[in-house]
Amino acid sequence: MKRHERMNALLELLGERGRLDVEEAATALEVSAATTRRDMDTLAEQQLLIRTRGGAVLSSVAYDLPIRYKRGHRADQKAAIAQVAARMVDRHQVVGLSGGTTTTEIARALAVRPDLAGEGPHHNLTIVTNSLNIAHELAVRPQFKIVLTGGVAHSRSYELIGPFGELVLREISLDIAFIGANGVEPEVGATVYDEAEARINRLMAERAGRSAVVADSAKLGVRCFARVGDAEVFDTLITDEGADPAMLSAFHESGLETVTASPAASGETAQD
Repeated sequence: MKRHERMNALLELLGERGRLDVEEAATALEVSAATTRRDMDTLAEQQLLIRTRGGAVLSSVAYDLPIRYKRGHRADQKAAIAQVAARMVDRHQVVGLSGGTTTTEIARALAVRPDLAGEGPHHNLTIVTNSLNIAHELAVRPQFKIVLTGGVAHSRSYELIGPFGELVLREISLDIAFIGANGVEPEVGATVYDEAEARINRLMAERAGRSAVVADSAKLGVRCFARVGDAEVFDTLITDEGADPAMLSAFHESGLETVTASPAASGETAQD
């Protein structure tokens, strides 16, 4: 396991348990105690955890890990979701992408679609996003027109938030939007940690002819601080095959079409 992958895994463990001692973490990650201590010290320097005698606890600001530390988490599920989402996009459409690791995977899936490759008199796709990292990755592809919403950069998610972005979104129309979430429940719909992020995400979904919330199955049944919306905003939920069938039925009853993707064979999907 590479160092950055190891630290990702350490942060994930700490996020799940709230507190870890060195020996416990070393056993879980199958590394030495000395290596675990060094990793904890490095993450403490970055203020992502607080060192304690013999271990570590979550930093008070680590409720949502920076996106650079979450790329490896449930990567297969996110890649499968991304393949499903990318197939929903038609050539020359205007596509909205919120920030997040799953929507970043959607951007990557679109970037390698053969029918969207190559330059011509018109752009093959227009991407509207409030995500700095998505814009950075796609800006090198001349076949895509990249529109950034503007706003104030959020240091943890690399998303642009605030009234400047809202002004831009109110003046445009999207064909389809894919919105990430930190949690999705049948009763309240998609939720995130930050209220300003929630407003941007909801507005992006509302400006689209079709909107989908994208979330791996670990986020289903989870409720976070700020509500984005439910079936009043979204048409579809795209998740992975690990989703509880009863939970999917509850989403269907709430008015959301559900689509599941298989990490083992992302070309195979199932719909309600």
